[in-house]
Amino acid sequence: MEPILVYGFPAGSSMGLIAALEWLGQPYRLSRVDMLGEMRDPSYARINARHETPAFVTEDGKMLTETMAIAAWIEARDAEHRASFAPKSPEADRMHQLLGFINTGFTGAFSPLWAALEMETPDPELQASLRRWGRESVIERHDKLEAMIGETPFLVSDRPTLADGVLIGVARWLEYHEVAEPGRWPRLEAVRRRIEADKAVIFATAIENGETPTGSGAFLGHVPLAEVIDRFGA
Repeated sequence: MEPILVYGFPAGSSMGLIAALEWLGQPYRLSRVDMLGEMRDPSYARINARHETPAFVTEDGKMLTETMAIAAWIEARDAEHRASFAPKSPEADRMHQLLGFINTGFTGAFSPLWAALEMETPDPELQASLRRWGRESVIERHDKLEAMIGETPFLVSDRPTLADGVLIGVARWLEYHEVAEPGRWPRLEAVRRRIEADKAVIFATAIENGETPTGSGAFLGHVPLAEVIDRFGA
């Protein structure tokens, strides 16, 4: 069977993994979940007990969660190195380093902002504190990533890889939460604009927006979330 990526909207971090599957170029399917609605339903816990995206059904029907685990699955099958590099190469090491930073401290810095936004019972004082803490954390992590960026057009080389895919799914949260202008970090902004102009990322963004774009041909259609839960949920 084809693997299935369960991706979230609006503005899910999983958008970048759709682009990565396009770069991989092997058959896959998608399943769409509203993170502000369906994902909170108790039934969703059958595919991810933490009620988060992404979730991923492997080719043998096993459920896999966490961005880094799914990225590793893609890398292991990327024999032509369309989204990664040869094992043990310096480029692979740098890609893993950037992946680790982006998926931990960089992504985690936005957590207070999401907590304030998604609070079911409004608490203005607490929400204000969360937003202040979140903005400070996001700015500090952006400063760190700006310093890590080298002279290559993309994060690691002259082409986008898994590190760029994971970045682009999250980096747009800067504007979503109105933290600061992207131009405050010129190197990062330049990398972001190049990633956003990539055909696979344009395709992934359109998919997230509910459109029906033409991609590489590897995408074989959507599977209803209820079917994924029924067939592959614990």
